[in-house]
Amino acid sequence: MNTPIPEPTRSRRKRQRLSLFGAAAALALLAGAACAQDTVLPKPDKPFAGKIARTREDSVQAWPEQPKAPKGAPNVILILLDDVGFGASSTFGGPAATPNLQALASHGVRYNDFNTTAISSPTRAALLTGRNHHQVGFGNLTDVSTGFPAYDGVWSPNTASVAEILKDNGYSTAAIGKWHNTPNWEITPAGPFNHWPTGLGFEYFYGFMFGESSEWEPQLYRNTSPVDAPAKPKDGYHLTTDLVNESIKWIHQHEAVASDKPFFLYLATGATHAPVHVPQDWIDKYKGKFDQGWDKLREETFARQKAAGIIPANAELTPRPKELPAWDSLTPDQKKLYAHQMEVYAAYLSQTDAEIGRLLKSVNDDGLADNTLIIYVVGDNGASAEGGLAGSDSNFGLMLGANNDQNEQLAHYSDLGSPLYDNHYASGWSWATTTPFQWMKQVASHFGGTRNGLVVSWANHTAHPEIVRCQFGHVNDIAPTIYEAAGITFPDTVNGARQLPLEGKSLVQTFTDPKAPETHTEQYFEIFGNRAIYKDGWVAGTRRYAPWELFTNPAKVFGGDFENDKWELYHVSEDYSEAHDLADKDPAKLAELKAEFDKEAVRNGVYPLVPLPQGAPTTVPKGKTHYTYLSGVERLTQANVPVLGGRSHTITAELTVPKGGADGVILADGGRYGGFSIYVKDGHVVYEENALGQLHEKVVSSDTLPEGQVSVRTVFTAAPAEAPKSFLARLTGGAPAPGTAEIYIGDRKVGEGRFQAFGGFASSITETFDLGKDTGSAVSHDYDGPNPFKGTVDKVNIDLN
Repeated sequence: MNTPIPEPTRSRRKRQRLSLFGAAAALALLAGAACAQDTVLPKPDKPFAGKIARTREDSVQAWPEQPKAPKGAPNVILILLDDVGFGASSTFGGPAATPNLQALASHGVRYNDFNTTAISSPTRAALLTGRNHHQVGFGNLTDVSTGFPAYDGVWSPNTASVAEILKDNGYSTAAIGKWHNTPNWEITPAGPFNHWPTGLGFEYFYGFMFGESSEWEPQLYRNTSPVDAPAKPKDGYHLTTDLVNESIKWIHQHEAVASDKPFFLYLATGATHAPVHVPQDWIDKYKGKFDQGWDKLREETFARQKAAGIIPANAELTPRPKELPAWDSLTPDQKKLYAHQMEVYAAYLSQTDAEIGRLLKSVNDDGLADNTLIIYVVGDNGASAEGGLAGSDSNFGLMLGANNDQNEQLAHYSDLGSPLYDNHYASGWSWATTTPFQWMKQVASHFGGTRNGLVVSWANHTAHPEIVRCQFGHVNDIAPTIYEAAGITFPDTVNGARQLPLEGKSLVQTFTDPKAPETHTEQYFEIFGNRAIYKDGWVAGTRRYAPWELFTNPAKVFGGDFENDKWELYHVSEDYSEAHDLADKDPAKLAELKAEFDKEAVRNGVYPLVPLPQGAPTTVPKGKTHYTYLSGVERLTQANVPVLGGRSHTITAELTVPKGGADGVILADGGRYGGFSIYVKDGHVVYEENALGQLHEKVVSSDTLPEGQVSVRTVFTAAPAEAPKSFLARLTGGAPAPGTAEIYIGDRKVGEGRFQAFGGFASSITETFDLGKDTGSAVSHDYDGPNPFKGTVDKVNIDLN
């Protein structure tokens, strides 16, 4: 920990991060470049090959050459699921039926020693660049970025994406689904857009921009423009279905006009991240399947894994952490609720498999399968324990202090999975679905957090599907694998930025040779101070907290005293599941690996460990108290509007009301799982707050809205001393607070009441601020979105008091 850390050597404005490697590595990279001919992308234009004379008759035309992919380069489909533990899918021994993934594995290859980073944004950064996540700028989630190069969430140009490199080598490129790698303050209608998918090599994007989204009522973007979902839940809409439809359509469009070019499709589902949303007919398939509980489920999954040869014959089942309750210790009501939570989750994973199956069938039916490399990463980290020990029907709200009462969950037991709830299962299930490993998502120190299933299929390029590949691998191996399969030379410079070397190793040799030597022999891991180092069959790691404590005990997560963290040691080449801690038996080996971690941490910019998120850039100037929004403003994210939760403020809307009156939304911020709305119903102005999706309160005007030019004003006077506090609420500045709510039409007070908890609107993490409508899910139960205002919202002023 005391090793000197090299100072940055390049301009931060240019974002040249060679310094993250340390001075020696940077000099070596530059020296190597001086000794060889650079490979530069985009490739320089060739001289004009025609002839220009004074007359047209004597001149010869020639067109600029477009980039061409190497002969025989395959199409590439890269699929990434979300929050799926290693032991969740039936393909890897789990309880959720995944027949389409199984079919893919039956004529491809499976990997049982493939690792991610243990959390979302970092895994995606490593996946799409072939580098370590800190090198890209994603030491942690973009939502909690900090002002250090490895943690600022700003994609380094020195780590060009695989899409950028494929595009400049003649590929068509598209990203569809979840994108969790753009700084929150840049997700605005005004950009900048260079860190959006379309600014990072993807020629087309359709999906959502945050860490989670409602599967029923998502906030979507097409390229950089916000768009509405094509249908409503009542009409059968579901996001995963929509994303697969869009993927199939994009491939069909590509083949119609550019069939001579290979394509790269990156499909990242929101499934199976919370909210756990799935149609009821899928849930019904799992009724009663989890009444045995998580302890027994672990044993059943472990037996299936052994029988199928998914894990080594000498692997051991690790015990339940003391922090999790035994299933037999639970009450009948707890067992009933928790078993149903897992029924809903298993249905979600199976439905996702069915939708991905539609995509794979389309590729086969269209005659593209023979020359398409399919890489299917079954989860971006281990299973999520972020629902807490009892699970939750308000997942993001739980992080902000929402009530998590078991009886309340039981009261709407049958509605889990529907649009009504942002639900998540109890932590015991996350442990059960990471069988046979210890721990789960966020815990980068143990394989339960980092181990995910991987399936690769490429007709005539894979062999021996019956043999599970057991070479150690990492998510940063995927980009080098694609480059080798496509015959593409990794460039030295992309768009003028010198490129950091690839950290990952190609897996291509393992496609046909199950006994190919392991090439990825060393890899560090670090998320929120949970950290580990793998080297030559050994792992040393230290866990600082249990995943749910990120929200319930932030002092433990963000506290210092890293030098006294207790490290564990495992010989994983002989102990697959990390069942035997050898730290006390082999202190010399432990010291060696701890020193190796420190070396890698310095080289990759990991320090300082767990920097506290604060003061991230925003489009909301500090100290500003007056804001004006003109007609047409919509889809502004939480990072781009003033924080009103728990804070006294006045909102003044200037309206034009036509003859006969006008109902509809004047202003809305947030959505179904938290927010507030000012709207008109039956001519009366309604001021409604929705606290974390659990408490709806409203004030209704006594007078109706007159015709013509009208001013409507709402005033909230907070009593912040009474406000409950939580870590994330303090971070966003939006802790709910009680206070007085008033409505004025012109200068006349027409309504007054008290709100118990105005705030917590960030619980609708993907929801937005809109004038004249309520996009995404509706804040209020009294209307269906978008419920546009039938008149005109000319201007809205917000004044913070």
